[in-house]
Amino acid sequence: MIMMNGSLLSGCGFASRSKYLFGQVSMKIKLVPGDSAGTVTAFYMNSDTDNVRDELDFEFLGNRTGQPYTVQTNVYVHGKGDKEQRVNLWFDPSADFHTYTILWNHHHAVFSVDGIPIRAYKNNEAKGIPFPKFQAMGVYSTLWEADDWATRGGLEKINWSKAPFYAYYKDFDIEGCAMPGPANCASNPRNWWEGAAYQQLSPVQARQYRWVRMNHMIYDYCTDKSRNPVPPPECRAGI
Repeated sequence: MIMMNGSLLSGCGFASRSKYLFGQVSMKIKLVPGDSAGTVTAFYMNSDTDNVRDELDFEFLGNRTGQPYTVQTNVYVHGKGDKEQRVNLWFDPSADFHTYTILWNHHHAVFSVDGIPIRAYKNNEAKGIPFPKFQAMGVYSTLWEADDWATRGGLEKINWSKAPFYAYYKDFDIEGCAMPGPANCASNPRNWWEGAAYQQLSPVQARQYRWVRMNHMIYDYCTDKSRNPVPPPECRAGI
C-alpha cells in the first residue's frame, strides 16, 4: 500500500526469510487498479550486497486509466545493472491474479508471465560476460512511489486523490537451494531446475518469446543507441 499523509510518502514490502542460490520463484499478483500512474510494484531477487549486488527484477510501472500496464525487467551482475527491457502486458493485470516467475539456473535467468517467457538472460561466461552465480539472493516485493520516472518517463504524476494504492498477492512458491544450506546443493545437476528441459527455451517457449518481443516489447537497452552507441557485450553475444 502507498499512502500520503501531509508531506509523508510511504510504501511497503516484504521479503523471504532465506536467500537462495538458483531455483525458481513465482508469485500470483493482482496489480494496482485504476489510475496507478507514478507507482511501481516490484517483485525481484536481490543479493543485498550493496555495490556488488546481483539482482533479477520485475518492475510493474503504473499507468493512467485505459493505458497498457508496462513491466520492466532488469538484471544486475556484480553491481552492474542498466539492462532494462520493457514490455506492455497484453491483458489487464489489475483485473485478476497472474503468475510471475523467475527461473534461475546455471544456463540462464528466465522471466515469465503466466508461463510465457518475456525475457531470457543467458549465461555467456564462456565469452567473458559475467553471470550471477556466486551470490545467494532473497526474494522481495515492494510497492512504492516513483513518479519521477515510472510513467512516461516521469511526465505522468501520482494522483494522490486515488490513494491509498493496493496490490494483492497470493500463492508464493519457491524451490531452490536455501543458503546457508548443504554445500553441494547449488552445484547439483540433479536439481530439477538444472534439467535438460530447463537449460534453454523449448520450441513452444521460443515462439512465445518471439511473439512477445515482436508485438509487445516497447524498449530494449540493447538497441538504445542514445545510451549505448555500441551494443553492450551481452547484447552482441546474444541474450
